[in-house]
Amino acid sequence: MTDRVEPRLPRGMRDILPQQMMIRQYVIGVIREVFERFGYEPLSTPAAELHETLTGKYGPDAERMIYNVSRRGSKDKLALRYDLSVPLSRVMAMYPDLQKPFKRYQIAPVWRGERPGKGRYREFYQCDVDTVGTSSMLADTELLEVTYDLLNRLGFSQFVMKMNDRKILTGIGQFAGVPHDLLGGLYRAIDKLDKIGLEGVREELMANDIPEEATERLLELLQVTGDNRAVLDELEGRLSQYPVAMEGIGELREILDYLQDLA
Repeated sequence: MTDRVEPRLPRGMRDILPQQMMIRQYVIGVIREVFERFGYEPLSTPAAELHETLTGKYGPDAERMIYNVSRRGSKDKLALRYDLSVPLSRVMAMYPDLQKPFKRYQIAPVWRGERPGKGRYREFYQCDVDTVGTSSMLADTELLEVTYDLLNRLGFSQFVMKMNDRKILTGIGQFAGVPHDLLGGLYRAIDKLDKIGLEGVREELMANDIPEEATERLLELLQVTGDNRAVLDELEGRLSQYPVAMEGIGELREILDYLQDLA
């Protein structure tokens, strides 16, 4: 006689029963319809990627949450995909003859070794939409338009879309005197601003070995407020000596102009 096995789920995983699954399928159907109406095409990638493909992209904190799934004795070391962006980059590198701009969407599960609780799961879906192979700000503007249309179709009447430009973050790092090899820690800390506040960002920056003087200069810039153009004007005044920041500010201004034309 074998021992009775208690039916239970691994921590951080969940079943989606029919009533919830019907809602999920409806939402995914609307998302897919909007993506395709704007000309984006579906892409599917494997659940597992080579471990070397996924590592070195997310930073040490995130990489600790990557699930390794290699079989004993297997030649290839495999890991479950952490997001859908790195697989897209791998596809673009493997298939250089894909027509550009390449407009793709992917709706699929990803896996992370999260600490379960407070709505965080170790398996969850992402809905990615991207345009690859163009530097035109029209592509970025279209993604905002797609997001706006999608949220309206799903019945959300009040929401905020936030824009950023990595070039501005790089310029802010240069302004603050952050060494180039520490910019990754700066990006990750600023990304958490809404969740952990200024003091939390301060702690994150210090934990990433950002010098104290640089941290204070960064926090001062993060407190700039106003409407979109007022914030860009203020940043332009403070970052005028940093060409990469000025380029990013110009790109965001171009997007705002396009959005105004679409209004």
